[in-house]
Amino acid sequence: MRPAAIATAAFLAALAPAGVSGSCAEDAMIVFDGSGSMSEMGFNLLDEPRIAEARRAMHRAIPQVAPHRRIGLMVYGPGDQGACRNIDVVFPPRDDAGLDILDTLDRLEPSGDTPLTASVFGAAEVLDYQNQPGVVVLVTDGNENCGGAPCELASLLRTEGMALTVHVIGFKVRGGHFSWTHSNGADFTRSEIVASCLADLTGGVYVHTETVDELVEALQQTLGCPLFGQASRGRATRFN
Repeated sequence: MRPAAIATAAFLAALAPAGVSGSCAEDAMIVFDGSGSMSEMGFNLLDEPRIAEARRAMHRAIPQVAPHRRIGLMVYGPGDQGACRNIDVVFPPRDDAGLDILDTLDRLEPSGDTPLTASVFGAAEVLDYQNQPGVVVLVTDGNENCGGAPCELASLLRTEGMALTVHVIGFKVRGGHFSWTHSNGADFTRSEIVASCLADLTGGVYVHTETVDELVEALQQTLGCPLFGQASRGRATRFN
């Protein structure tokens, strides 16, 4: 088994220990990567585009969590505002948002760059992060490439936020797409460790996923209720 797969399995098992209870009272925002890289296929060019697999995972996970939590949706990437300005607040958190989330993602045509930092901050503002708790779940296959500084943002959210938690789900992340510092030749492991600061500094978790099943489990754990019990809060996952 791949080291990343072992780490993912251990992470998912640790998130839902017996007896942990949580609350879905906190509103959540999904920040979904709709950038051009989501239309790419595997290295052998025989796999499906990432967006097709991500959609399947969302169709399995969202109907299980949406009835129990107010969820909103933000998408970055496609649009006509300029490569790094295409950030769409599709809707703020609301009840029973599952069908609208899935319909939006089914119609999504990936394109554009990755204004990841600005998108997460925008989601935090939608959640009124300075005045109330909230949850941001970022689903991305790669790197901030619009000049944003995710670790500085995480520090700001921790300092100024009212218990805002950011969870980062990396889906089929590759070093070339996830070099947060823009350093040439940044390797896969180093990229993921740096990326985890968004979660580390806000009490969230970072998990790397490679398969549809792993992505489904990560979505269920970060958007579902059990994760937010006292026993789970503040735990971050690193991959070495």
